[in-house]
Amino acid sequence: MNRVLICISILFLAACSTSSNRESSTSSSTKASDVKNQRTQTSNMSEDNLLFYLLRKEFSKWQGTPYRLGGNSKKGIDCSALVQNIYRDSFNITLPRTTETQVEQGYLVYRNQLQIGDLVFFKTGWNTRHVGIYIGNEEFIHASTSQGVITSSLNNVYWKPRYWQAKRILD
Repeated sequence: MNRVLICISILFLAACSTSSNRESSTSSSTKASDVKNQRTQTSNMSEDNLLFYLLRKEFSKWQGTPYRLGGNSKKGIDCSALVQNIYRDSFNITLPRTTETQVEQGYLVYRNQLQIGDLVFFKTGWNTRHVGIYIGNEEFIHASTSQGVITSSLNNVYWKPRYWQAKRILD
């Protein structure tokens, strides 16, 4: 899917959304001004800045969620479920559930050509794989087995030698 179309869709959805954390007694005029402020904030962003904003927003929802193999909720989540949830909620794109099937999606990109939103894959063992979402500046969002949902550097001493490939879903 074209990145410009995705950004336009995201901008529209962001402009139409309201926060679910507000009390029901909040006036509609307050909600309308919040939507207008969000629309103004996001309409002035570049495509990459908008993608970064949306991914950071999703990260803030999941940050600190513990890792649980096979998990798919705030009680515990694994790497592929995190990616699946973020892509569904941020971009309205359905991805397969497992790392093994997610790596078959999109098209291959070289590490030096990574763009915000690309999926980054790692070989963490003989038959084990790990996935995260690239957010720019050599960083990615993922569900760490030891620290839960965090951001890490591709240049981290653990991740750098385990980097395998990247796939672009948002085009």
